[in-house]
Amino acid sequence: MERKHNRNLTPYARQLRKNMTKEEKHLWYDFLSNYPVRFLKQKVIDNYIADFYCSKAKLIVELDGSQHYNPEGLLKDKIRTSKLNDRDLTVIRIPNCEINRNFKEVCEFIDNYIKKAMAL
Repeated sequence: MERKHNRNLTPYARQLRKNMTKEEKHLWYDFLSNYPVRFLKQKVIDNYIADFYCSKAKLIVELDGSQHYNPEGLLKDKIRTSKLNDRDLTVIRIPNCEINRNFKEVCEFIDNYIKKAMAL
């Protein structure tokens, strides 16, 4: 499926790449940047910017801070996930606290998901 995107978001995505959160930096530099299957950070897809995107596994990894857990954030995330699922993409949401407390397990979870997705 073609991955059209909103070109107006590209400058904002670049800015987000340069100003990643502490948790995004940790996941990127300590796991995803050297992962054997290519990931992109802050990838524009449709009208959204995915934190991390792996095209081969059709996977988006989102790291969620506290703003994602209020009613408005939960609704926005539900709509966003639904629209991305309609593009045959899977969205994995990981709370920032899991990156900080259970980093090894988060990495194993992502690794297992990718291995399973690519075996299909």
